[in-house]
Amino acid sequence: MSPTDRALLFRQLHAANADALLVLPNAWDAMSARVVEAAGARAIATTSAGISWALGFPDGQGLTREAMIDAVRCIVHAVRIPVTADIESGYGDGSPSAVAETVRGIIAAGAIGVNLEDSPGRDGAALLDVAVQSARLSAARDAAAASGVPAFINARVDTYLRQVGDANDRFDETVRRARAYVAAGADGVFVPLAPDADTTQRLAASVGAPLNVIAGPGSPSVTELRALGVARVSVGPGLARSVMAHIRRATTELLGAGTYEALREQISSPEANGLFAKREK
Repeated sequence: MSPTDRALLFRQLHAANADALLVLPNAWDAMSARVVEAAGARAIATTSAGISWALGFPDGQGLTREAMIDAVRCIVHAVRIPVTADIESGYGDGSPSAVAETVRGIIAAGAIGVNLEDSPGRDGAALLDVAVQSARLSAARDAAAASGVPAFINARVDTYLRQVGDANDRFDETVRRARAYVAAGADGVFVPLAPDADTTQRLAASVGAPLNVIAGPGSPSVTELRALGVARVSVGPGLARSVMAHIRRATTELLGAGTYEALREQISSPEANGLFAKREK
């Protein structure tokens, strides 16, 4: 498919009449992307944390724009299905023009969507002003439109992730931000770490766009999230951290007991090579 066709397909997967909730396993390199695709995923999201760690940097805009674009290009070229990219807070100086430059580069790399967060990318920093983030989202929307690819702009609202303000006011602030971001050109709203199913259901009914949440152990199941009105679910750096935990477990066993039980579950070399056999794109 052309980039435009992939972008249109990706949009359809968010539609209210889609046949299932859009589940986006998060990849961080070509290997993880191909394994995810081969397992049956209809689309892939990148994890900025996983990419940063794989390249030797901390999460939270530890990478340069160019490094992230290169990583996204590698993932896109490894798969046939749509890829949406986590661009953190947009890189550069965080201005609308810097965000637009990042979006142009990500689309040129072959991605058909982006996540843009309203955290400035520094631990402990307050969220960006709504007007500032709205201008950044408008710039992202304009950059996507100018590219000719109808990229899906997902606006991340970090009120719950950052525990912003009083807990009693957090829902209203989340909805206020979400609606402003949709008015500025966002196609979807991403609210990580909503505290419970009731809040998630209320958000899905209130934000004015398809709602994306992050899930993991202890979260409602995919079927339950769909019933709550969620349109899209991802797992953030969960897969990457699971792989890291397995490497630590296997290495600790090897260096300690000198045994290999943790290495029993493997993809065979022929299967791994087969994931990367030359294919028509």
